[in-house]
Amino acid sequence: MPKLKAGTIITTPAEGAALHKAALSDPDAVVLTDAPWDQVKPLVRRGRPLGSGTKTQVTLRLDVEVVEKFRVTGDGWQTRINDALKSWVKRQA
Repeated sequence: MPKLKAGTIITTPAEGAALHKAALSDPDAVVLTDAPWDQVKPLVRRGRPLGSGTKTQVTLRLDVEVVEKFRVTGDGWQTRINDALKSWVKRQA
């Protein structure tokens, strides 16, 4: 049996059965079976959002002045570099 925190109260099987019976007799209680729990989704997604799957990660060395010029424009500067490169590629086609 795992170690329990001090003060943890363990019910006997008889007490557990009495609690279960009392919970089922509560008119406000909602009995949840496995089916409703399968529908439950977390309210908050944590971590980085999933990518689009259409990009690839690369290591690229750019001139300092190029990076600084884009960084001063604020958040999303890397996306703007991508857009500038994409625009260049389209003009070359």
